[in-house]
Amino acid sequence: MTRTWTPDAHDVAVSEIARTPRLLIALDFDGTASELVPDPMSARAVPEVKAAVARLAALPETTIAYVSGRSLVHLREIAEHDDDSAVVLAGSHGAEYWYPGAGGSDADDAAHDRELREALFIELESLLQTYEGVELERKTLGIGIHGRRADPAVEREAFSAVDDLMSRRAPQWRRRTGDRILEFSSRDEGKDAAIEVLREHTGATGILFAGDDVTDEDALSVLRGGDLGVRVGEGETAATLRVDSPQEIALLLGVIADERARRRE
Repeated sequence: MTRTWTPDAHDVAVSEIARTPRLLIALDFDGTASELVPDPMSARAVPEVKAAVARLAALPETTIAYVSGRSLVHLREIAEHDDDSAVVLAGSHGAEYWYPGAGGSDADDAAHDRELREALFIELESLLQTYEGVELERKTLGIGIHGRRADPAVEREAFSAVDDLMSRRAPQWRRRTGDRILEFSSRDEGKDAAIEVLREHTGATGILFAGDDVTDEDALSVLRGGDLGVRVGEGETAATLRVDSPQEIALLLGVIADERARRRE
């Protein structure tokens, strides 16, 4: 059962994850590290999260990762992530990765997928011109349709029209929905796969994963005993804890940083 976390109360699960020998903290970006904003590329981690991430990344045996549906190139931009960063990135729902000291790895992208993706982008660009406020995003391995700027009724009509086109043109592509976004990808990876890849890569003995949307439930579903799942905001979830906002995520990370720092003293 999911319970609400409060900063002023001791929580056994938080203390346990803070004490794990090798900790991986994996965060969704939009709505978890950042506020949800109308313009997707204007998203930035709230200052409190940025500070907590920097503090945790400096601790021994502690790895921080952003796990996002964003293409790796876009995730690096909104996370203000440079080549000297200590933060791991998993983009495109786990089809692309960037590791400190190693850099990024290109996803395997077949020529026929690239050609179809370009053709679909052109078709969708024309289709969506009639839906005010609905925006099309070109992703490395897919296409995103954002409705946050649109009237909800217009968004529903646009998403229905996109579904119709995609069911005819690319029925094999993976369809995902989120908070006022519809997304299609030529790859089948999900955040569940990303968590398993990062667990193996880091040798984590415990993982904290936090997210705010439907696709984050994929990651929450593969957490094990000794891990901790956190849901940001409302909605059905498999997470153990719920917080209200990115600012509360920062407070939670701060508690974990305090406990891990005390272990080293």
